[in-house]
Amino acid sequence: MDAVKHETSERGDAHSNEDAENFGSDSYLAELEGFPMPPNPHAGKTRTWDGIDLRYAWWRTTRPPFKGTVLLLNGRAEYIEKLYETIEFLRDKGFDVLTFDWRGQGGSSRILEDPRRGFVENFEHYVTDLETVMTNVALPDCRAPFFILAHSTGALVALLAAPRFGNRIRRMVLGSPFLGLGKAGLSQGIVKWLSGTMHVLGLGETYVAGGATPDENRAFAGNRLTQDSVRFRRNSEFAGKFRNLTIGGPTASWIFAALRAMERVLDPDFHNAITIPTLMVCAGNDEVVDNRTTEELGRFLRSGTTLTIPGARHELLQERDVYREQFLAAFLSFVPGTGMNKPAERLEPGRRPLELSLPGSARPAQEAKAIPSQRLNRDISARKDEPDHR
Repeated sequence: MDAVKHETSERGDAHSNEDAENFGSDSYLAELEGFPMPPNPHAGKTRTWDGIDLRYAWWRTTRPPFKGTVLLLNGRAEYIEKLYETIEFLRDKGFDVLTFDWRGQGGSSRILEDPRRGFVENFEHYVTDLETVMTNVALPDCRAPFFILAHSTGALVALLAAPRFGNRIRRMVLGSPFLGLGKAGLSQGIVKWLSGTMHVLGLGETYVAGGATPDENRAFAGNRLTQDSVRFRRNSEFAGKFRNLTIGGPTASWIFAALRAMERVLDPDFHNAITIPTLMVCAGNDEVVDNRTTEELGRFLRSGTTLTIPGARHELLQERDVYREQFLAAFLSFVPGTGMNKPAERLEPGRRPLELSLPGSARPAQEAKAIPSQRLNRDISARKDEPDHR
């Protein structure tokens, strides 16, 4: 991959509240009073082969011994600043942290003339983003071994990239993986047909959910993301003061691209090539994604396992401490993990590579009998053509 552009600043000056109107065009990081960025960031931008400037930032651990570098992959419509709390947690546990904004959101290049619209034509473009940051930033600037901690859309992208990253990433922990639609009101098959039709007819830039208002600008009551009012209000304040970091709802093309990416990951010929030990963590009360699909995929990944945190909503890293701490405990139990310097163990479908001992009520999803891998797509596809009455 050609390193077309790579700028970095060890200083990483923060933008305060009065800079809100001007922020968003450079590589700097934003912060709020009472919620500062972690100190001593290395912030910059790097350019993909197709001309997209990606904003990134990385930090060294504050507490040796060094355990590895965590690539922190955020979800749709998120941005680096939303992860400050998690970055500080990881640094305190002995990890360096590298994170970035996907194309079309945060401080990275927008795709459309209207910067509010969440748009991508193919999730392989997100894989390009991840490969670019890995090649241009992680490998030359950060320290091995490398691990992935991803949320929702970031988890789907991590799975798409996994067959190519087997010799670079030691382990992955994927929170609330976006592998199926939650309570959408329509079956996934109908949503795919509608979004695909709009995409083909040139209406792919049309909002299909949420409009131009970011999720953080909506009311806390009834939100599907978190039960933590303090973190929700903090994210709302960020979204209000630094609007050019945020985007609105997804467009038809984005939804169509996401559904095609899900189908690819669920194809046995694809996921059988994933050898990176992977822990997928479901939020038990998730209405955004379909946990059943995640649990089924977990039975077929050669080195995969699934864990459910009962009662939690979609954004595990923004949830109340009782849920968030269980997710982070799962991460620390799995990463760096046992035997991390050995090749990934190839497991028979239905086996779990690691048992976790967690505080609270978190528990691994029940292990099911192994099912021939050819059934995975067929069973999921049949179910998703049915109306969703949950």
